[in-house]
Amino acid sequence: MNDNLKKNGDGYYDPTAYKAIKAAEEETVKFQKLLDTIFNICELSGFHIEGRITIKSKSTGRIWR
Repeated sequence: MNDNLKKNGDGYYDPTAYKAIKAAEEETVKFQKLLDTIFNICELSGFHIEGRITIKSKSTGRIWR
């Protein structure tokens, strides 16, 4: 695996792929922070989540389950 995300498999600079990978990672991090916050709020207020949570990103339309 290529450790430098700014270069493609052949070693050439590929800014388009790098930007797409970073954007996907950023959205995943944002979702994880949101989920952690939801669980923390439930814990602090004496509740717990019984079922599956479905969330849709307004900016990308991606559905998280």
